[in-house]
Amino acid sequence: MKRTVILLTLAMICTSTRCKLPSKEAQLPSDQKQAEQHTALTEETLEIYQTAYFASGCFWCVEAIFEHVKGVAEVHSGYAGGTEENPTYNQVAYGRTHHAEAVAVYYDPQIVSFDQLVEIFFGSHDPTTLNRQGPDRGTQYRSIAFYKNEAEKNSITAHIAQLESKKIYEKPIITEVKRFVRFYKAEDYHQDFERRNPNNSYIKNVSIPRLNRFKDGFPQYLKEVHDNTSQP
Repeated sequence: MKRTVILLTLAMICTSTRCKLPSKEAQLPSDQKQAEQHTALTEETLEIYQTAYFASGCFWCVEAIFEHVKGVAEVHSGYAGGTEENPTYNQVAYGRTHHAEAVAVYYDPQIVSFDQLVEIFFGSHDPTTLNRQGPDRGTQYRSIAFYKNEAEKNSITAHIAQLESKKIYEKPIITEVKRFVRFYKAEDYHQDFERRNPNNSYIKNVSIPRLNRFKDGFPQYLKEVHDNTSQP
């Protein structure tokens, strides 16, 4: 009887939030690992692009959103905002570091500007929820807009002021505006997770609906099917 109760409790927890398994590698079917391989750009190729860094909840969701933005060549999932060096997923996911799940966005400023990426960042998540995004809770899911220089900082703060003056949200915006220090790329199995795992329960119930809301709200920023900056 006790075993049944425990199993039912765990099932309820898993449906309400992303289960923090020791490794999500076990969730990938062997054929799925081989199929739909994403041809990532090399580090040398990526050097020609500008970078922007954001955190707004589960990096699977955020990565998928920015990968659909025209002018974005590549997006990496990773960790930023903390002081610990070389963090692992297990450490970050269980709140054992000060890092947040974040993304590195490699973009062509001739096609999409930093200002527009900031607009997309704020428009694709709820910047008023403290240490939470959707079903995911904890400081690792907090909202952070990183800046590398004063121009980027001014862009972020100006956009926040604009949102507040228009009273877009009923509650105050609590997004951290933080100087970028370092980004740690996440483990390989997290990269392009939504693309490679469309049948994952979290992807179907949380990530894809969030992506579709972004698409509905920002059709002007979506890539065309044959956009050369994408790597489908």
